[in-house]
Amino acid sequence: MGESEKTRLVAWSRELRRVHDRLREALTVTQDALAAGEPAEPATRDLLLFCHGFCTALAAHHEGEDHELFPVIADQHPELRDTLQYLRQDHSMIAHLLTDLQTAVARAAPLPELSRHLEGLAALMESHFSYEERQLLPVLETLALDADPDTVLGPL
Repeated sequence: MGESEKTRLVAWSRELRRVHDRLREALTVTQDALAAGEPAEPATRDLLLFCHGFCTALAAHHEGEDHELFPVIADQHPELRDTLQYLRQDHSMIAHLLTDLQTAVARAAPLPELSRHLEGLAALMESHFSYEERQLLPVLETLALDADPDTVLGPL
């Protein structure tokens, strides 16, 4: 295997870490916007903007994994199929929490309620990312997948 091919294979593990770190940062920005906000309309608009960007990015990341990455991993590593199913279930729960958060933001829910939504989402997201990294990073270092990282892991 040539050095450039090895570099490309290892890049998938770096790409996943990079995307997770960017999503963590986006969540922090959203939480900071909520913490700084007053129940006034400008704060609500700012939170709506941050939430929309964060929610869209997280949903695109999980859709890319479900449709592009996980099928390739399942084909090349059938022993991980149960792990992948567990991760897909997490994606479904996170999508539900994202919908709840977006609904609460759109109706200008009180700040304590919005904070609870973000805290729950943050806890599940971090648990999911940590588990996914423990289970998949070693596999991603050797995964043969010729695809655009933005398609596979979501654009960030």
